[in-house]
Amino acid sequence: MGESRGSRVMFTFLGLWVRPVMNALMAKEWRGQEKLPRDTGIIVCPNHVTEIDPVVIAHLLFNQGIMPHFLAKAALFDVPVIGFILRTIKQVPVERTSAGANRSLEAAREALADGGGIIIYPEGTLTRDPDMWPMKGRTGAARLALQTGAPVVPIAHWGAQEVFPRYAKRFHLFPRKRVRVLVGDPVDLSEFRDAPLTKTTLDGATDRIVDAITDLVAELRGEQPPAERWDPARKQQKLTGRDFEGRQENHDDAAPGGPVPGDLQ
Repeated sequence: MGESRGSRVMFTFLGLWVRPVMNALMAKEWRGQEKLPRDTGIIVCPNHVTEIDPVVIAHLLFNQGIMPHFLAKAALFDVPVIGFILRTIKQVPVERTSAGANRSLEAAREALADGGGIIIYPEGTLTRDPDMWPMKGRTGAARLALQTGAPVVPIAHWGAQEVFPRYAKRFHLFPRKRVRVLVGDPVDLSEFRDAPLTKTTLDGATDRIVDAITDLVAELRGEQPPAERWDPARKQQKLTGRDFEGRQENHDDAAPGGPVPGDLQ
């Protein structure tokens, strides 16, 4: 199928000013772009260390001719101008209701059928790991991959958090920073493809995805990741918001929809 003309025009318009800004903010070092599957929709799974890293990943994909699609709060689609832009470029609205979750899944499938890239953060929110390693994942990306058969591409990036640290209030522009991005091989989920979508299946596929991301982050950082992956639930941390050191909120990973980027169910 392919992106609609309106979608491509809007993406081009946004790219005309977003790319120069990103190039001014950070020097870039990209590796592994040749591993991005072509002529098919893909699910892109990056690590999540700063609020600006979605723009980093979108920049990479757009430069490779892959239109980036994110999960966004459904309420944003009702905001004048912003809602028009989001609908035009086929971003995916995420709601908490069962009906909303079905609409989100259908929108994601349409974007994949058009050959775009659905960006889903398996961690669901900015990592809570003190050293910023990928933490325990949520099952949205695995669920979408197993339901659609779309390839899952892990991506690691490092450096954007120096420009805008996690939950910061201002940018740190000087001296100019460098962001490094490393694209990995599509994750092999073949052993899960024909299995029922049980918690065991989804957790196993999610761990496989997060393992691939962690290996790429370790390569970029030149360090060994922790032996045990950080789990906010075990640490009694909230899963959303800046004040995440407090008591954990009750978010069920199997609950339909939600505003969290890893929460497509």
